Formats: sequence, C-alpha cells, structure tokens
Amino acid sequence: MSGDYLVDTHVWLWYALGDERRLPSPLAGRLTVLDEQQRLHLSVMSVWELGMLAAKNRIQLGCAAPAWVSTFFERTRFRLVDLNVSVALEANALPGGFHPDPADRLIVATARHHNLTLITDDRKILDYAGQGYLRARASGDKELLST
Repeated sequence: MSGDYLVDTHVWLWYALGDERRLPSPLAGRLTVLDEQQRLHLSVMSVWELGMLAAKNRIQLGCAAPAWVSTFFERTRFRLVDLNVSVALEANALPGGFHPDPADRLIVATARHHNLTLITDDRKILDYAGQGYLRARASGDKELLST
C-alpha cells in the first residue's frame, strides 16, 4: 500500500458531502484523482465515527447512516481498512506520547501499520507526524497536491 493514503474522518466527510467551504478545491480535485487511481483508504473507525455523529444528530446525511455509507462505497473506489489485532495493540503502544482519543489512536495505528500517509487537518495528529512517528499531510500541503 506504499504511496497510498488513509483519509481521516473529517476530510472524508468534507469530500463525501461536497463541503466546498471546508475542503479546498485543489484537495477535492486531488482526492478525486487518487480515488480514480484506487489509492485512498478509509479506516473502519471513520465509519464508526460517522455513525456516532449521525446518532447524535451532529451530522445530517439525508438518509440512514448504513445506506449513506453503502452508497459512498458504491460510487467511489475507496478501500475500507478493517481493524485487526496488530492495529488494536499498536493503538495502545504508540510511541511519543500520542493523545488519548481512542478513535484517533486507532486511525493513526492503522496508517502506521499499513504504511499509509494520513490526510488530516487534525493539529494533534499533524504535530505527532512532525515528530517522525507517522506520515501525514494537511489538506493544503503542497507535496500532497502536487504528487
């Protein structure tokens, strides 16, 4: 999976919902190209987070979450990355004192385990990547947009 990307939950939702206010158009275009190349991955934890947001009415999908997720995967080439024992254990042993949010820990561990670059605008994750523990790119990262 080298050269591939794991899309963080918020970036996935911005892209999937067409949120032009939050997702810069250069990144939206880049994600479309990477999707066509089958280089984008999504952690099952992001699907769980979406379900939680929908259950708490913090996001409006226009239909039930299972139908929305199914439709998303039917119209894109994103690859769903399941959790496994190695990822679950690595999430509890991340080097460098990563913050305690369990969903973020599992997403970071997934990216690390599968050798994926995480696309995120989460400052805590980007700072962690800056320490050398993870490959990550922000939505406006010139290297991400030019590769």
